[in-house]
Amino acid sequence: MSGQIGGLTLEQARARLAPWPNRAQPIQPEEYQRRQEEARRLLRAQGADALLISAGTSLRYFAGVPWGTSERLVAMLLTLTGDPVLICPAFEEGSLDAVLEIPVEKRLWEEHEDPYALVVRTLRERRAGTLALDPAASWAIAVGLGRHFGAANVIDATAIVDGCRMCKSPAELALMQQACDMTLYVHRLAAGLAREGLGTDELMRFIDGAHRALGADNGSTFCIVQYGHATAFPHGIPGVQHLREGELVLIDTGCSVQGYQSDITRTWIFGHADDEQRRIWDLEQAAQAAAFEAVRPGVSCESVDTAARAVLEAGGLGPDYRLPGLPHRTGHGCGMSVHEAPYLVRGNATALAPGMCCSNEPMIVVPGRFGVRLEDHFHVTGDGARWFTPPSPAIDRPFAD
Repeated sequence: MSGQIGGLTLEQARARLAPWPNRAQPIQPEEYQRRQEEARRLLRAQGADALLISAGTSLRYFAGVPWGTSERLVAMLLTLTGDPVLICPAFEEGSLDAVLEIPVEKRLWEEHEDPYALVVRTLRERRAGTLALDPAASWAIAVGLGRHFGAANVIDATAIVDGCRMCKSPAELALMQQACDMTLYVHRLAAGLAREGLGTDELMRFIDGAHRALGADNGSTFCIVQYGHATAFPHGIPGVQHLREGELVLIDTGCSVQGYQSDITRTWIFGHADDEQRRIWDLEQAAQAAAFEAVRPGVSCESVDTAARAVLEAGGLGPDYRLPGLPHRTGHGCGMSVHEAPYLVRGNATALAPGMCCSNEPMIVVPGRFGVRLEDHFHVTGDGARWFTPPSPAIDRPFAD
């Protein structure tokens, strides 16, 4: 094994953890203002008068409010003019004020009141006849609005929300870079812990604690650790596995920094790789590189997927989603959500543009034996792409020096 795999005790690994230095700056008020203006521009382009964003990732994007959804309506109503309106339970006003990043007009509702009637009254006051509804809004919100506002007056806001969120600003890229750097560092320490008999549960606990120690928002956003035959399942299988000589190790994890996500996968060998493990790993590396080389502004998302599959098919895998081969898309967008637009998949003609961020992970599955996924993220530049993290160089050397 290389010096990157094994050789660390848990105590030694923990001793290498400290709060991350040189932290990226939070999103500034003027950037929130630019986001609102872009949303208004896209509203006009769609012929809509208002945008309703429910609690969740997009509410944090537009207003800085990091709240998840519940049965109580919390939402931002953005009209073509005037300050945004925050619809919120009255008893939550103080908590809302503590996290708001933008000036708003507040409309508060008591527990016995209908918040959807309040939304519609506000729409009428603002003379808004067509409402674009957050694609992440629950069915309950759609039904609630429908009681007071004709369904014909509600349109899908996907083009508006994705139109704002897909291309990241320099400040967003910096936050994503920090998240990726932190997760790659955790990967390095996790690989150093490899030893015979190491449980997947122990490794997952370390990874979560390491992200917390570095200063991630809430430890690991997610964590998949699989050994041997379990690596053939893209999102793993339940149960604890214990590491044995000659097994592949697949670790897929990420964290959040001020709401911006990382998502990195490494697959490496514990011990010595056999010829088939090495051949498949090398094909995976080549497919990831081909996808990266296909990226440039104006190129369609599906062409990146095609580039990766061409390498795999030339290597005797597939075709299409057949196994052994690549059972899913080549990549997904990433930002404030781990998975978001744009998606690198057949049929997606979306043209890549500077600032778009995507995973590159053309996983190979060999049913019943093993799987190999190498996942790094890139962002589109003016003339190609730039990695957030350097790709893995070899099956027994998962990290670039």
